[in-house]
Amino acid sequence: MPRIEAVFKNPQGESLSGLLEMPSGVIKSYALFAHCFTCSKDNLAAARIARALADLGIAVLRFDFTGLGNSKGDFSNTNFSSNLQDLLAAAHYLEQHYAAPTLLIGHSLGGSAALAVAQDLAAVKAVITIGAPATAAHVKHLFADSVHALMDKQTVQVELGGRSFNIQRQFIDDLEKYNSVAHIKALRKALLIFHSPLDQVVSIDEAARIYTAAKHPKSFVSLDQADHLLSNPEDSRYVAEVLSAWAGRYLKTDRMPAKKEDAEMQIVEPGSVIVRERDKKFTREILAGHHHLISDEPVAMGGADLGLNPYELLLAALGSCTSMTLRMYANHKQIDLQDIQVKLHHTRIHAEDCAACEAQAPFIDRITRSIQLIGHLNDQQRIRLLEIANQCPVHKTLRNQMDIKTKLSAT
Repeated sequence: MPRIEAVFKNPQGESLSGLLEMPSGVIKSYALFAHCFTCSKDNLAAARIARALADLGIAVLRFDFTGLGNSKGDFSNTNFSSNLQDLLAAAHYLEQHYAAPTLLIGHSLGGSAALAVAQDLAAVKAVITIGAPATAAHVKHLFADSVHALMDKQTVQVELGGRSFNIQRQFIDDLEKYNSVAHIKALRKALLIFHSPLDQVVSIDEAARIYTAAKHPKSFVSLDQADHLLSNPEDSRYVAEVLSAWAGRYLKTDRMPAKKEDAEMQIVEPGSVIVRERDKKFTREILAGHHHLISDEPVAMGGADLGLNPYELLLAALGSCTSMTLRMYANHKQIDLQDIQVKLHHTRIHAEDCAACEAQAPFIDRITRSIQLIGHLNDQQRIRLLEIANQCPVHKTLRNQMDIKTKLSAT
């Protein structure tokens, strides 16, 4: 399963580090994942859920908030408001380079952030929270011993999750801005709430506050026996599977004819193909009848390496046609041909190195085709099969002078 490093800037110009988990096949949708307070994108729950969702066809971007993990910046200068800005920057990165996220997922305080920023992301169709407090102000209890000290100081050091962090007075003051559930009442997006009744960090009462404030459609799933960080891998997998099934209802990933291009796919004539974008880079979906293929470029070339590149598809067309033609001939002539393997390689060579080519350009394309025939064959049969290989229809097409007519279709 491909994993792509994502680096983008926050509004302050600092680099944020992310990982984009990509499905190996067709991409149903893109999701943005906000991790828990003082965690990182490498938090086990975030990583496991992202990978499980990618297995189910949903691409997931998880990233480190400013000053955490591999992201630049000073954590002590951040607050909940800056976390929201980071989320918007991550969503913009996805939209610019791939596709706008349609799912917004948040764990713990990341869930509060997802609820707070969702209305600013028009493409988001559904919000998912995992062990999240209803409002950001809920985390103030973590700093109960430090609030008094901040009356006299601008910065204090606190211990959170076994690590030391510096926080400033502005962090506590900023939390007061997010002490209302009004934004949840105005969400107007599908909402799925995961919460464990055994959560010792964020009480399940917070899930009740979110559910009560939200309008329909809304759903609640109890994470029976799970802890706050979803330490058990089975809990993360369960979240991903339920999330994917639930989201399909709102993303309409299984109702492909709703899109114009999908309606066209159903009336494609034999011999025709539709190619459409799956991101803003190189990933393309190839539709032929009811068959789906993915074409892409390697990661080194800026792609996600989710499928064959265009030249590999060309070689695959020639290779498969060659093999089919040989099989048809062998069956017809009742030749004991037990197996066929065709290996192809594409390169560009100097025209002067090709004795059979017209030197119209300094370079020409060359395809080297190596055919392995396994069976009880005599020399005469092998020579004839080599001749038949050169008679395959795709081989003839490539050897012929080809006329390609291009036009713009109506939108």
